[in-house]
Amino acid sequence: MRNQGLGSWPARRARISPGGAALLFEGTALSYQDVHERVTRLAYGLRGLGIRRGDRVAYLGPNHPALLETLFACAALGALFVPLNFRLSPPELEFILADCGAALLVRADGQPSLPIRTVMAGEVAEDGPPLDEPVGLDDPCMIMYTSGTTGRPKGAVLSHGNLTWNCVNVLLDLDLRRDEVTLISAPMFHAAALNMTCLPTFLKGGTAVVMPAFTPESAFELIAKHRVTWMFGVPTMFAAMTRSPSWPSADLSSVRILECGGAPVPEALIRAYRERGLTFLQGYGMTEAAPGALFLGPEAADRVGSAGKASFFTDVRLGESGEIQIHGPNVIERYWNQAVDLTDDAWFRSGDVGRIDEDGYFYVVDRIKDMFVSGGENVYPAEVEAALFEDPAVADCAVIGVPDDTWGEVGKAFVVPRSSPDPGALLAGLRGRLAGYKVPKYVEFVDAIPRNGAGKALKHRLREESS
Repeated sequence: MRNQGLGSWPARRARISPGGAALLFEGTALSYQDVHERVTRLAYGLRGLGIRRGDRVAYLGPNHPALLETLFACAALGALFVPLNFRLSPPELEFILADCGAALLVRADGQPSLPIRTVMAGEVAEDGPPLDEPVGLDDPCMIMYTSGTTGRPKGAVLSHGNLTWNCVNVLLDLDLRRDEVTLISAPMFHAAALNMTCLPTFLKGGTAVVMPAFTPESAFELIAKHRVTWMFGVPTMFAAMTRSPSWPSADLSSVRILECGGAPVPEALIRAYRERGLTFLQGYGMTEAAPGALFLGPEAADRVGSAGKASFFTDVRLGESGEIQIHGPNVIERYWNQAVDLTDDAWFRSGDVGRIDEDGYFYVVDRIKDMFVSGGENVYPAEVEAALFEDPAVADCAVIGVPDDTWGEVGKAFVVPRSSPDPGALLAGLRGRLAGYKVPKYVEFVDAIPRNGAGKALKHRLREESS
C-alpha cells in the first residue's frame, strides 16, 4: 500500500481479521471488515464534498464509532482530523474552527450549530473501490487542541508517525493482546482515550467497547457483559465507581489492566481497588507527546506517586530547574500556526518540574505553568482570568487551583472589585462563554493581587493564603 498512515489501518486489519469484533456500541457490533467498508464509503463521501489532502475536517460529538470512522476516512484522504471538545462553549469552538481553517464540520445529533459548512455524522457515504492515497508517517494526521498559557488553545499537529509510535509504546508498555476488550469510557476528543486506548486496541486487533458517556452503573454493566480486560479513566471516574451502590457486588473478574491518568491517583483509591485484587497502572504525558511519555508498569506499582520510566521509544530527562523534557518519534514538531517550545537540542519542554529517584523512576512534583487539572480536564487560569476581566465589575483578578474531594482540583478566583458584585452573578457571567469545568468554584474578594515588579501575579502567595 502507498498509504503508510492511519488511513490504511482499517484495510490492513480487515485483511488480517475481517470477522473480528472491532467496535461495540449500544448493542451494535462492527467487525473489522465492517469498519473498513464504512470508512471507505465515508472517505468517498468526504471527497465528494471537496475534501482533499491537507484539508481540516472537525468532528463534534460524544463518543461514537462515527468519530473513529471520520478519523480513518480523513487519514485515507490525507486530510487532517480535528476532534472537538463538546464541553466547550460555542465561542470557544468557533475560535478553534477559525484557527485551524476547518473546511467541514461533522456534527452529531444534539450538538450546537456553528457558522461553518456542516454535515451530520452518518449521513455522508459514497461507494467506490478501496482508496490508496500516498500518505507517509511524517505527514500530518490530526490536530488536537490543548489550552495554552496565554489563554488561547494551541493545536498540536500530530503526524501519522507520532500516533503510530505512541501506539507501539502502549503495546509494549501494557503488553496488549489480540483478545483485548477495552472499555472506552473517557471522552475520545482527548488524547488519552483516543490515542492511548482506542487506537492501540484497533492496531492490535482487539475490541473497543465504546461508551457514549461515563456512568459507574453503565461501566459495571459493560465490564460484566463484554468481559472487559482493559479500562482507562481519570481518578474522578474510578472514585465514582467506588461510591456506587453496585461497587461491592460488581463483577470485575475479567479486568486485567486498570490505567489511570490526568492526575495522581490518591492512595485511598489505590487501596480500594487493591482490596478487589486490582492495581492501577499510571503514567505521565501530554497531547504534544501523542500523549505517552512516562509509564509506571505493574512491576513498580508500589511506587506510589511515581509516574514511572520513559516509554520504550521515548526519552525523558530533567533540564534546567528540573523541567521534564521529552524526545522521541511520538513528540510533535509544531503547533498549528505556532512554534513548539524546544530546547537547543530539540527536546520538548513540558513546563512541568520533576525529580528522579535512585532507581530512575520519575516523579512530577510541580508545574512551571499555572495549569491545574479538574476532573481530568486541563484548566489554564490565564483563559479564565481573561474572561473575568471582561466583567466591568472586575478591576483585577487571579485564578488558582485548590484541592477538591470530588474533582481533584477546582478553580478559586481572587477578585479586586470595582463595585460590590455578587459572587454568584460573577460566576454566572462566565457560564456560556467557558466550559463548565473552567468556571471557578470559589470567589474571594481582595483589596489587591500581589504582583512582582514585572506585573506578574505572585500565585504562590495566593496558594499559601488558601492552604
